[in-house]
Amino acid sequence: MNNKAFLLFLGLIKKSGNLIEGYNMCEEALSRRKIHLIVLSKDVSENTRKKFIKYTDAQNIPVITACDKEELGKALGRKEINVLGVTDAKMGKKLSELWCESN
Repeated sequence: MNNKAFLLFLGLIKKSGNLIEGYNMCEEALSRRKIHLIVLSKDVSENTRKKFIKYTDAQNIPVITACDKEELGKALGRKEINVLGVTDAKMGKKLSELWCESN
């Protein structure tokens, strides 16, 4: 698996201001229907995974379970991150495509 393009594009999404980071921020944005894609780390707890799957299924939002929390965090200049939300539909679609190509 080569996730380099996926992780680079994730960093670009952050720089453009279209990325929401963290459990609480993503949960709030989902309730406002502002998210078009959720990215969960492989390390996220089962309860968190179930909760976000429930939200996204209800709103028909795609979910990617990608990389470990350290790898996601490194791409964003953080130590680690478990939950990310993409607020731009086109960027979310492109990120999904990049993920599918690399896996």
